[in-house]
Amino acid sequence: MLDARAIRTWTWLHKWSSLVCTVFMLLLCLTGLPLIFHHEIGHLLGTEVEAPPMPAGTPYANLDRVLEVARARHPERVVQFASQPEDSTDLWFVTLTPTPAPTEDFKSVAVDARTAEVLAEPKFDEGFMHVMFKLHVDLFAGLPGTLFLGFMGLLLLVAIVSGVVLYAPFMRKLRFGEVRRERSARVKWLDLHNLLGIVTLVWAFVVGATGVINTWADPLVKYWQYDQLGALLAPYQGQPPVSVGERGSVQRSLDGALAHAPGRKLSFIAFPGTAFSSPHHTTFFLRGDEPLTSKLLQPVLVDAKTTEVTAAPALPWYLTALLVSQPLHFGDYAGLPMKILWALLDIATIIVLGSGLYLWLQRKQPRPLADEAGVAQPAT
Repeated sequence: MLDARAIRTWTWLHKWSSLVCTVFMLLLCLTGLPLIFHHEIGHLLGTEVEAPPMPAGTPYANLDRVLEVARARHPERVVQFASQPEDSTDLWFVTLTPTPAPTEDFKSVAVDARTAEVLAEPKFDEGFMHVMFKLHVDLFAGLPGTLFLGFMGLLLLVAIVSGVVLYAPFMRKLRFGEVRRERSARVKWLDLHNLLGIVTLVWAFVVGATGVINTWADPLVKYWQYDQLGALLAPYQGQPPVSVGERGSVQRSLDGALAHAPGRKLSFIAFPGTAFSSPHHTTFFLRGDEPLTSKLLQPVLVDAKTTEVTAAPALPWYLTALLVSQPLHFGDYAGLPMKILWALLDIATIIVLGSGLYLWLQRKQPRPLADEAGVAQPAT
C-alpha cells in the first residue's frame, strides 16, 4: 500500500505529465479519428484511384514500360519509389522527385498495371486528409515536430501509469466504475474520468506506445542504413553511384527478388540513392500474405546494373517493431470492425482528456476534490 509521501509523488507526476501533454493529445486524437478511416473517406471524396475492371487473367504490362510511362509525365524528375496497394496488383503508384534524396516535393502517378496507361495523378500533399495527416505526424514542422510529439507521447505514458497507481487508493471506498450522479458536476466528471480512463487503459497505452515508436521512424531508418547497409556496400567501395542510364531491367530485377523469396508479394520498390536503398541497388520490400505478415517486410537488394540479387538481410528488431506499430496505431489489421472499435476508443479517450482538463480548470474550490468526492485519503 502506498504511503502519503508516495501518493503525493505519484499525484504530482500524474498532474503535470497530464497537463503538459493534454492539449497535444487532444489534437492527436481529433486528427487521428479521420485517419482511421482514410481509405473509406478517400472513396467518399472520390480521391481513391481504382483500376478499371478487366477480364480475369488479363496479362500485366512490363514494369519497365510502366515506369517509362510515369517518367514521361514528369521527365525532369527521377523515380524514387514504386508501390502497389495491398488489396490490388492492378495498380502501380510511382513517386517522382527532383533528386533521389528524401524530400516532400514529389509527384505521384497512378498507372494501370495491365495496360500501362496513366489513370490519375493523385494529390497526396493537399486537401483535408493531408492537413489531418500533417497535424498528426509533425505539426507541419518536419522532424522536430515529429520528435516533439513523440515526447508528448512519452508524457502520456507516464500519465497512464501514474493514473493506474493512483486509481486503487483514490477509489478505495467506491465500487469499480461507479459514477455518483447525485453529487456535484465536478465529482461526476471525476468519476467519469476515472471510469473511462480505466476502460481505455490498455488501448491508450498501446496507441500511445506505438505512436512514440512511429515518431522514431526517420532516425531508425537512417541507423539501419548506417548499421547494416554499410557492410553490404563493401564490394562497391570507390565506385560512383549508378546512373539512370546504367540501370538494368527493373522487371528482371523484380522477378529475381520474388524468386529469391517465394511466397511473398511486393510492397514497394526503393530505387538507387533513395532513403530505403543504396546508391548501387534497387531494393524490393516484400510482404507476406497474412494479416500480420503483410506488415512485416523482407528487403531484397538487387544490383541495379546486373539485376542480380546480392543480399536479403533480415530486418532488425527495431524496424520490425516500427512496421508492426504503424498499422496497429491506426487499427489497420482486421478491416472495418477493428477500425470502428479504434474510433470508439478514440472518442472515449477524447472524453478522458477533456474531463481531465475540465477538472484542472475547476480546481479552485473551497475544499480539495478528494474531500468533496468523499474519497478516503491515506493516513499520514
